[in-house]
Amino acid sequence: MNITLLWTGKTTAGYLETGIGLYLKRLEHYIPFEVVTLPDIKRAHLTEEQQKTLEGEALLQRLQPGDRVVLLDEKGKTFTSEAFARQLDNWMTSGVRRLAFVIGGPYGFSEAVYRRADHMMSLSAMTFSHQMVRLIFAEQLYRAFTILRGEPYHHA
Repeated sequence: MNITLLWTGKTTAGYLETGIGLYLKRLEHYIPFEVVTLPDIKRAHLTEEQQKTLEGEALLQRLQPGDRVVLLDEKGKTFTSEAFARQLDNWMTSGVRRLAFVIGGPYGFSEAVYRRADHMMSLSAMTFSHQMVRLIFAEQLYRAFTILRGEPYHHA
């Protein structure tokens, strides 16, 4: 199985880019993965809905028919780190070829993206910027693999 992380727009804060890079480098030890950064769509004349629609169209073009698609969304299911590790293990052993975790832009997802999603998960009841979610999720993905391997990173 491969994991794909899809998000819209470049990470602009240096400290976030550094942190994301740290955890993505660590993930290389566990599983093949790729990061797909979709072009940022910022046009002053677009409504939020129009921007979500354009971002959604670009995102859907990058998904493959057999992908298991997980949206990181405030309306999604929350997991403890251990429960997320178990869910990740279930997905990996279910025969899925590619697991796509998707982080939307600043306004979230279009209805078309919601329809394509297989699952939605939330990192917290709190709201984080879409760029911070990248770092938090990269760390949790790394943590999940250390839990599955019984490594000492996660001290539960």
